[in-house]
Amino acid sequence: PARVTADTVLEIAYKELIEELRHNLRESQDESVPVFAFPYDWRQPLERTGAQLGVFIDEVIARTALLRHYEKEKGKAGAWIGDQRVNLVGHSMGGLVITGYLARTGKKSKVAKVATLATPFRGSFEAVIQLATGTANLGAGPPSSRERETARVTPALYHLVPTCAGMTIDGLASATETLLAPDLWQKSIVESLQEYVRLYAVDPKGAKQQAEELFAQLLKTARDHDALVSEFKLGDAGLKDNDWLCVAGTNSETRVALNIDTKHGPVQFDFRSSDRDDQWNNDAAVRSERTGDGTVPFLGACPTFIPRERIVCVTPDDYGYWEIQDRLVSKAAGFHGILPNMDMLHRLLVRFFTGRPDKQGNTWGRRAPGIKPGEWKPPIELEEKP
Repeated sequence: PARVTADTVLEIAYKELIEELRHNLRESQDESVPVFAFPYDWRQPLERTGAQLGVFIDEVIARTALLRHYEKEKGKAGAWIGDQRVNLVGHSMGGLVITGYLARTGKKSKVAKVATLATPFRGSFEAVIQLATGTANLGAGPPSSRERETARVTPALYHLVPTCAGMTIDGLASATETLLAPDLWQKSIVESLQEYVRLYAVDPKGAKQQAEELFAQLLKTARDHDALVSEFKLGDAGLKDNDWLCVAGTNSETRVALNIDTKHGPVQFDFRSSDRDDQWNNDAAVRSERTGDGTVPFLGACPTFIPRERIVCVTPDDYGYWEIQDRLVSKAAGFHGILPNMDMLHRLLVRFFTGRPDKQGNTWGRRAPGIKPGEWKPPIELEEKP
């Protein structure tokens, strides 16, 4: 029973991004463009957070209407609040929140454009590590096994359970099995929930049954949201292909596989060092899908509603010469967490939202694995890096 509020997390991860957008999106010095951060309790089920996002969007539009230069537009467009929409940027889980919100709200969403950065649309194998051991590469600080029990009662973590390719059962790939089913999990997960019920439930009677029901419900909630995101189409929210910028981080060693052992007694997750891989290669013709941003595998970052030829890949090499500190932090904390601080990405977002031409050639991107020269179709015209 604790409440998460905005604190240093926003300062560390997004302060630079927010300031850059506020400064560079404006057309003139005296006409500022409001950029608001949306802090949310990342532990909660994403449906609840999506509903809060909808309320937040209405508030942003109402506050923006108080700015003098936006008020001038009222005479041109009629009822300002009724006609205007917002642009959204979602990093990591934020992209899942946005997608779920759009899928539920549809064309009433008041959203014009969306940019998602390193979003685990199809999950991350690190979520399994966190639930099993508590030692995943998911947070800003070093992992700790003491986080395991807390992770198991954190609803949002189940939203990150992978549904992308890479999972095998007893060494064999399965097209039908999914980790969003209770039978493929170690018994220790339910045992932890049972202990929480015993210690904290208002009525601890039948703790084992309560724990089993709770675990099934956590997975069902995640499964329902995953189906909502997987079935979503841009047109459902009144968006077109060029209205969504999907950025995936690559060229970092990432857990890209997981084997589940069911043959040698109770279910066990067979964690191997070889499951962490990075086969991104400067020779674009031979690039493999076995790469990622250190936390989210590339296949986990590929949404069903964005064709792969429209995805823009970025790597740690895209940090500029002067971003030495960010490079060091990237090595320490992981590329995934520090990716929003990349100067090149800030320029890319400004171009995407404003439609301004790139006269200096300082925005670029990279093709996704499997996309040949001439097939790449990002939502804005970009220089292609090898």
